[in-house]
Amino acid sequence: MNTLISNFKDNMERTLSKDISIQIGGSVMIKGWLHKKRLLGGLAFINVRDRSGLTQIVVEDKDEVEKLRGLQIGTVLEVTGEVVKEERAPGGAELHQPKITVLVPVEEAPAIEIDKPLDHKPENLDTLFEYRTVGLRNTQEAAIFKIRGAITRAIRNHFHENGFTEIQTPKLLASATEGGAEVFKLDYFGQEATLAQSPQFYKQMMVGVFERVYEIAPVYRAEPSATTRHMTEYISVDGEMGFVDIDDIKVFLSGLITSAVDAAWGEYDVELKRWNATKPVLTDVFPSIPMSEIHELYEKATKDKIADLKDLTPSEEKWICDYAKKKFGSEAVFVTDWPASEMKFYHKAQADKPEFADRFDLLFRGVEIITGSMRENRYEVVLKQLIEKAKGNPEDPGFKYFLMAMQAGMPAHGGFGMGLERLTQKIIGLSNVKEATLFPRDINRLTP
Repeated sequence: MNTLISNFKDNMERTLSKDISIQIGGSVMIKGWLHKKRLLGGLAFINVRDRSGLTQIVVEDKDEVEKLRGLQIGTVLEVTGEVVKEERAPGGAELHQPKITVLVPVEEAPAIEIDKPLDHKPENLDTLFEYRTVGLRNTQEAAIFKIRGAITRAIRNHFHENGFTEIQTPKLLASATEGGAEVFKLDYFGQEATLAQSPQFYKQMMVGVFERVYEIAPVYRAEPSATTRHMTEYISVDGEMGFVDIDDIKVFLSGLITSAVDAAWGEYDVELKRWNATKPVLTDVFPSIPMSEIHELYEKATKDKIADLKDLTPSEEKWICDYAKKKFGSEAVFVTDWPASEMKFYHKAQADKPEFADRFDLLFRGVEIITGSMRENRYEVVLKQLIEKAKGNPEDPGFKYFLMAMQAGMPAHGGFGMGLERLTQKIIGLSNVKEATLFPRDINRLTP
């Protein structure tokens, strides 16, 4: 017990890099990783990285310099020294007259350099992901996920401020419910199971319990593509709301995205600027434009003829976001009036225009990040749509319990699903969704 107490006291004496500048004139002890080393004759400059940032240290004593010889980036150090003001150093201060203790030596050079920006060109991404465990020690790379953390916290706070209950739904399912072509199958003690493509039915069922629910969790899609947009595993932000209409959902989402953007820039503006990011321009409630109008505007502006009028092309998505920024002052825009012929069986058609689904896509900086809709809450209608649209069997375990909840009484409700990685990518300005993912999974990568 005495040893534990002693160790705890030692840890309490440690100063983090972010707090160095407030102790100018005093002595501090820091712990972290050797991040950069420059040996200039008998003088050395080193940077030590901890969870809060970097500390620059000037090493003049020959015995202390000698301790660093042969040691590579990543060596774990404890350093005690005097804090001196230095505007050119990280945080505006550095350590002088240090006493260095090598806690864990590293004698092999790292596979990639982490003390300078890493190359994010498309042809270099495979190398970036292969050495991810080391590359993430680069402060600029780590900043991506600190920013993503701020975005996630803001999203969660926005849900709670609006009366949502957080839920966790199963990821092992008895059968595919949203299309079998893009589902992973596995053996489950002799039964065939699938990995969840979304929490769709569970979150709808929970509207009958909590009225407003959300989940932030992994989902799995057997996407047979290797694009800049898609992965086989990603984090989905899902919400479902009872006693609402489609405009209520749009208002909620406008606030959610704005909250996420403000949090990212409020906490990490310096890091975002290092990525050459610009803060998104947004309105209080994002504008809505019918799909047919987007086709017309795009064709008129570009002279390109659109063949498939039931969806938007990637070029149209980018164009309409640029248009909305200039026209409405918003880099986010809701696309409405999707053909009812393309809607899922649990979607609801518009009451006054039944040829259209009561659905939208939210485009942000040229990419779709959210799909949302009103759900069909009338049991007899959703049962009919299941049989006729999806050719589904009401007794199938994938549908049986969902229908049970519908039959027990459900209010008008709707919801959405959003990829956290896509939102992060677009806020920072990255080119590929995988760059906003710790360890990406696609058709070509299952490691690290």
